[in-house]
Amino acid sequence: MALNAAGMLRPAGANARRPQPSLLDDYDSTSSTDSDRIHGRTRLVATAATSAPRPDFLYPHHHIQSGRSSVSSTATSTPLPSRSTSPLPQFYTSNPSSSCTSDSESEPPSEFLRNRNLWWRENRRSWWSVSRRRRRRDGRIVRFLKRWTRRLVRHPLFPSQPITIVSQSRAFECAAHFDHAIQVLTLILLSVFAIFLTLLLIYILNPDKEPLPWRAYCSNPHLTAHFDPYPSSSAEYPFHPVDTSSTKPPQFPPAGLDSLSPAGVLVGVFSIDSSFERRMLVRTTWAAHPRSREGAGDGDGGVGTSRTIVRFILGQPRKDWERRIKLEMETFNDIIILPITENMNRGKTHTFFSWAAINAWVPPVYSNTSVSPPLFSYSNHTASPPALAPHDSAYAWEDLSTGTPQSWVRPDYVVKADDDSFVMLAELEARLRVELHTKPKSNHGRAPEFPTMLRTTETSAASPNTSTNSGGLAAQDMSEPHLNTAVAPQVVDDPLVYWGYLVTNRLHKFMAGELYALSWSLVDWAAKDPAVKGVTRGAEDKQTAKWMTLHPRSNEVRWASERCWIYDHPRSGTVYSHGYLYPSEATRIKRSMMSYMDKTFIEVLTSPLGGTSPSIPAAWSYSTVSTFGVRYVPPLPELSIRHSVEALVEGSDMSMIREGSPMTPEYAWTHREGRRKRYEGKRVGGTVVVHFIKKNIWYLETALALLEGEEQSEFEKFQSQEIEKALARTPTHSHMTTRRAARTQHRLL
Repeated sequence: MALNAAGMLRPAGANARRPQPSLLDDYDSTSSTDSDRIHGRTRLVATAATSAPRPDFLYPHHHIQSGRSSVSSTATSTPLPSRSTSPLPQFYTSNPSSSCTSDSESEPPSEFLRNRNLWWRENRRSWWSVSRRRRRRDGRIVRFLKRWTRRLVRHPLFPSQPITIVSQSRAFECAAHFDHAIQVLTLILLSVFAIFLTLLLIYILNPDKEPLPWRAYCSNPHLTAHFDPYPSSSAEYPFHPVDTSSTKPPQFPPAGLDSLSPAGVLVGVFSIDSSFERRMLVRTTWAAHPRSREGAGDGDGGVGTSRTIVRFILGQPRKDWERRIKLEMETFNDIIILPITENMNRGKTHTFFSWAAINAWVPPVYSNTSVSPPLFSYSNHTASPPALAPHDSAYAWEDLSTGTPQSWVRPDYVVKADDDSFVMLAELEARLRVELHTKPKSNHGRAPEFPTMLRTTETSAASPNTSTNSGGLAAQDMSEPHLNTAVAPQVVDDPLVYWGYLVTNRLHKFMAGELYALSWSLVDWAAKDPAVKGVTRGAEDKQTAKWMTLHPRSNEVRWASERCWIYDHPRSGTVYSHGYLYPSEATRIKRSMMSYMDKTFIEVLTSPLGGTSPSIPAAWSYSTVSTFGVRYVPPLPELSIRHSVEALVEGSDMSMIREGSPMTPEYAWTHREGRRKRYEGKRVGGTVVVHFIKKNIWYLETALALLEGEEQSEFEKFQSQEIEKALARTPTHSHMTTRRAARTQHRLL
């Protein structure tokens, strides 16, 4: 044993038994892992501890017990202790009870171990220590990039002179512009294709591709179902058919119409908050005008429409329009605000009928008629009269002025109308009155499930000046040719009437949405039936038609259609468009269609329903005013207001005048027909609704054509004067027959 420099014992010959390895031999600089470097450093520590002395100040004095070191604790017999987990200094034993240290602890530190005490760096790789494999991989990428860059630069097409670079940059710019132009052109072509495809789909799905045979509709409405361009595949139509074995046109108005009690009608005009100007046009034209409420000629004094009221139906107005709508309501008392946001096809119609089932009231019957109104289930429902609108009937205002007004009752019909429709109230009420007093018939020849109960309760005195030969119009049995008695009210079943312009095509059957009417029983049922509440979204007129099929008595619902006297404005150019129509022109149309009634009508009637329908002659769709799909152009430029409105009348001389024609506008205006001749001396029987009035100027044109005008034209007045002069010059008895004939003609004129 020998003492070392620190005064500690060490085995003799230790250096002889263990050769001194070189420090550089144990250090592997090419190692790519941290574990190899850690083990290499460990080996360095173990080797250096045998040769280099260690200072005494690194060891506490209480660890040295006897100045001797155990031989068994040397590095050759025990493994190297692991790194201490305590915060004690490095290489300081963590076991204070041990009196033995390894050989490495007695050796001085090596130069390579001076930074070893940074324990937080022990398991980290330095940024400069990159493995040989990674350096080899990075070198390959760099060499690859250099090689291809060199090849690109040495390519013959690569620009080497400045002018070449500039020219190629211009070429690249032109190519970029060309690519941009190609992209724009492609986008334009795609847009054109999308528009074309959309229009093609609209054309395919649109059932209105050719003008309708409106002349056939006016000649015999009972036969028009056979002339639809797209007939139903079903053998039966969903409305009560009329006997088509006769081609004789029906007469309207029927005899004794004014002897029937008027119908109670509530007309709801659908509008929006911003359509104030259109509402004012309605208020000042057909809602209040005497010729709209009383009819043509001398009229009936407003008796027929005394129970007809007009109200505007709006959804919740927008914030900017709330105050204006409230002021308008206070001024006119004719606006109904529904508890729903403004919409067209998202339930507004059903909400309106639901409101009407609770809040709809109309004036009672103010005047006595030969045929009293039938007693329906709702006849005894009454309410106090509401505030009147300025355009309500004169009878309602007169009743209010008495101080004890009569109670109002439920309406017989609730009508839904659009604000682009021009309605003749007397014409509408007359047709609904006929349906109200018509005795229900079985559907398709079958006995109805709920037969009408007619019980005569009492009969009053006879009225010799009244004839009720209405051909089965009244709810009472009116089969006798002359019934000159006033009939008391009858207890009958509530009528189920669905009235309007019947649209039939390959897709749908419904009453057109410009105007249709539901009898009170249908309104009350539709407002309460849960199945109907689930069929409220979509095209509102089509949804209403679906309601009729859901009714528990759907086979008794009368689909009453009027196709002749409901049409679109002459300027609209739709399939439903033609000139303003009057009964005199309808009579001429019927005469011109007699030849077709003898041939083509019979061919259609004898052809099977499942077969191909005969082609419709173009003459059936001809109009002297409008052409389907063509924008309307006045017959002559610079016509006056009176002449331009007269040119919109179907069959008038003014509508057929053309440039170069010998007829002048002044001559055509002088020889026009007056209102008395156009209505053939009758009160009603003409246009009911003019639809598709999209411009206010069109609305004013319609008002001038249907509400204004003289009873006799200048030429008719001249003829009347000449006849009177001729009669005054020949007052002999031999000319009395001629005078009577002249007077009859004068009344017609």
